[in-house]
Amino acid sequence: MKLGLQLGYWGAQPPQNAAELVAAAEEFGFDAVFAAEAWGSDAFTPLAWWGSETSRVRLGTSVVQMSARTPAACAMHALTLDHLSGGRFILGLGVSGPQVVEGWYGRPFAKPLARTREYVSILRQVMAREAPVRNDGPHYPLPYQGPGALGLGKPLKPITHPLRADLPIWLGAEGPRNVALTSEIADGWLAIYYAPRLAGMYDEWLDEGFAKSGRGRENFEVAATCQVVVTDDPASVRAMLKPFVALYIGGMGAPGMNFHAEVFTRMGYGEVVEDVGRLFQAGRKDEAAQVVPDELVAEISIVGDVEHVREEVRRWEKAGVTTLLVGCRDVASIKALSEACQ
Repeated sequence: MKLGLQLGYWGAQPPQNAAELVAAAEEFGFDAVFAAEAWGSDAFTPLAWWGSETSRVRLGTSVVQMSARTPAACAMHALTLDHLSGGRFILGLGVSGPQVVEGWYGRPFAKPLARTREYVSILRQVMAREAPVRNDGPHYPLPYQGPGALGLGKPLKPITHPLRADLPIWLGAEGPRNVALTSEIADGWLAIYYAPRLAGMYDEWLDEGFAKSGRGRENFEVAATCQVVVTDDPASVRAMLKPFVALYIGGMGAPGMNFHAEVFTRMGYGEVVEDVGRLFQAGRKDEAAQVVPDELVAEISIVGDVEHVREEVRRWEKAGVTTLLVGCRDVASIKALSEACQ
């Protein structure tokens, strides 16, 4: 099992010890370091800044939001960082949600799967650099010939030759159609709130995409976000995780369109989702966290002593996960995870 350090996105201020954590991840054998973005810090800059002090770990985005940049602009970021890192970059993409896409980026959210297909196609063209980039689709037309166009647009190839035509593109996906699209057109799946108990269901979704593309699982990666904590007091740690679970169920999406909430509903926690959502929307966040049951937290995280962690890591690996994306707040935690997962 490979480990990826998830730095996440920044809060009100930049994190104080991120450089130290990145250095420790490299020292203790982590495979990769990932950065995210929401509506504050971006995901590329931290990787360039802190990743410049590394030489081995891969540097990935988990995720960059498609609506934040045109496909060509995203490809420019990716090929630049891939060169700077010596071919260690992973481009993780996600569609985000309508609240962010329409409220922050001012772009329409409709038809996310069709937009994703076009976006990845353009990225592949840029990285291949075999011909000037063109796209006839309605979402990202190249050249642009719509309202306001002067008719002077010219198909172009990137000036800078990409280091790797096969730069890995991973997609953050939660629903069955999105996961199937991921295995069809991408090189990896960034899974949030993965539950090994449902591995059979995930395999069906993935197999649908593999069948369409004619590819197999040999070089496809499944990177699952999972809080892994080595501790002798698992109850206290799970209690600390519950507010974050409640936030994603009740606060990270619009009522009636919350993709994270749908994940937990598919897991069989429909009543919990309803209760958490109702309490969270009413501003009763502490109560919402208390509604989250221990068994739900146990399904999506690995918390316990060293032996328990090792057993659970093996179980997640057997379920098809190739990388665990973990959040660590200090060097000691990074070292403990590295030793437990060996």
